[in-house]
Amino acid sequence: MTFTPSSALQRVKPSATLTVTQKARELKAKGIDVISLGAGEPDFDTPDHIKEAAIAAIRRGETKYTNVDGTPELKDAIVKKFRRDNGLEYTAAQVHVSTGGKPVIYNALLASVNPGDEVIIPAPYWVSYPEMVNLVGGTPVPVRAGIETNFKMTPEQLDAAITPKTRWLILNSPSNPTGMGYTADEIRALADVLLKHPHVWIMTDDMYEHIVYDGYEFATIAQVEPKLYDRTLTMNGVSKAYAMTGWRIGYAAGPQALIKEMGKVASQTTSNPCSISQAASVEALNGDHGFLKARNAAFLRRRDLVLEAINGSDGLVAPTPEGAFYVFADCTGAIGKTAPNGTLVQTDTDFCSALLEAEAVSVVPGVAFGLEPGFRISYATDDDSLIEAGKRIQRFCAALR
Repeated sequence: MTFTPSSALQRVKPSATLTVTQKARELKAKGIDVISLGAGEPDFDTPDHIKEAAIAAIRRGETKYTNVDGTPELKDAIVKKFRRDNGLEYTAAQVHVSTGGKPVIYNALLASVNPGDEVIIPAPYWVSYPEMVNLVGGTPVPVRAGIETNFKMTPEQLDAAITPKTRWLILNSPSNPTGMGYTADEIRALADVLLKHPHVWIMTDDMYEHIVYDGYEFATIAQVEPKLYDRTLTMNGVSKAYAMTGWRIGYAAGPQALIKEMGKVASQTTSNPCSISQAASVEALNGDHGFLKARNAAFLRRRDLVLEAINGSDGLVAPTPEGAFYVFADCTGAIGKTAPNGTLVQTDTDFCSALLEAEAVSVVPGVAFGLEPGFRISYATDDDSLIEAGKRIQRFCAALR
């Protein structure tokens, strides 16, 4: 008997970043010296005070089911975080906690999107946004934000993309995959457009809030324009800043009616997040943040190593990111050339495949993020690997004919 996937799943592509990472692992297993710059995961360890809080919770026996959408202690820490960091006031009833950022976004979409509803997503985008919209039966509406606008959507583009069917705008800043961050003034300009369209809700992905450089000041839209507070879901998590990717805790705050429905989704799918991870997250949010300064300094140094290599490579160019740990390189200048293995580079996928074969450097093609030709580099790895990867990329580009 032949298995046939559901119609919902047939609308969805697998994660390109996970696919690239798996390919790199397979080559490494064969003994090939692959430098993998695909995964969006900090190489730092979870800080000790957070790990100790988890151990203490285990010893206290906090190993049972919790409330579906978060413990009171974690919700209280999240309420305090939003007040302290963003000047936003929420109650515990307006907070949703889930098993990572992805389920938070998915729960919100499933709770609110009907077939035919449109979700505006600036491109390049995190690979999962449009796929989750597809999965719940909505229609993703990518808005091209190319290198000419520093990979940021303009107010004019947003206004042109909004239709009577628009349900959400997803806004990610600093961005995965570009690292570019919207300034408060740029957010204000987008907010002015949204104020003209009261049927459009806004979902912000603020996961990289604390990983910023060069004096960039993070801002989120409900903070910049309080009139949008009642239709904004502000999402965040502990994965990136606290190096807790495997702990799987994401959270959001927004209108209570939406939060209630998101909890209903969780109650019939994931149920509660891990109790121990929640205890660790309380310490992450409430505890010492001094470690961030040194880690951001390391990320900044790595960013500059990558930028120097990319902008010194034939046919490549990349603007300077304000945050996160990604560089998005435009490879228009390499298209139409021939790689050392004889492959004609017609797309960014061709470029990335030929780079992997010729120099054993793994990066993710821009097509996966909705903008081509380009590719994403994650510099969440050690300096020596980045320096060597830069040499290999430059050598590969110089060999293109």
